Amino acid sequence: MTLTSTDGFRLWPGRLSPDGQAELTALVLGALAASPLYRPVTPGGKPMSVEMTNLGPLGWVTDARGYRYADRHPVTGAPWPPIPQMLLDLWAELADPDTPPDACLVNLYREGAKMGLHQDRDEADFGFPVLSVSLGDTAVFRLGGAKRADPTRSLRLSSGDVCLLGGAARLAFHGVDRVLAGSSRLIPGGGRINLTLRRAASSG
Repeated sequence: MTLTSTDGFRLWPGRLSPDGQAELTALVLGALAASPLYRPVTPGGKPMSVEMTNLGPLGWVTDARGYRYADRHPVTGAPWPPIPQMLLDLWAELADPDTPPDACLVNLYREGAKMGLHQDRDEADFGFPVLSVSLGDTAVFRLGGAKRADPTRSLRLSSGDVCLLGGAARLAFHGVDRVLAGSSRLIPGGGRINLTLRRAASSG
């Protein structure tokens, strides 16, 4: 089933079957040998509660120098592993059939991890949407408007759900209030993996 709102936010509940979720999880976990998870630090010096890595030509990073995209892992210095074809196909079907993503953020939420309200605005062209895939424990997701003070609404994103921020929702403030620990057994050791596909560089 597809739920579509007029503001450009779209949700496909259960878009990935249980077998598809297991396959994608195995692919992502397999990539961690070359691109290990690490705990990023904000420009203000605060460690984030999620563990993170990236897949694709570019990866989103944060440190004292600010928020940006880089072509190498900040800890290992190695290039990021490629984005699995399964995710590229999902992007082509639901986001943009002509221009592929060049970045896939991998965020691991263990029990107690969350993500404050923020905008995704480090990309070169906001005309491309952000496509998000949820694996593992259910997240309480909060979505607002283009201003931090705008009203918000919350919804639950379960394993296999896919959502898209495009159009007016492309720069909407959003975040994760909490993860419902134990709501899924998909991720070894528990938790939630969130994959966000983006086009970071200009398509020109």
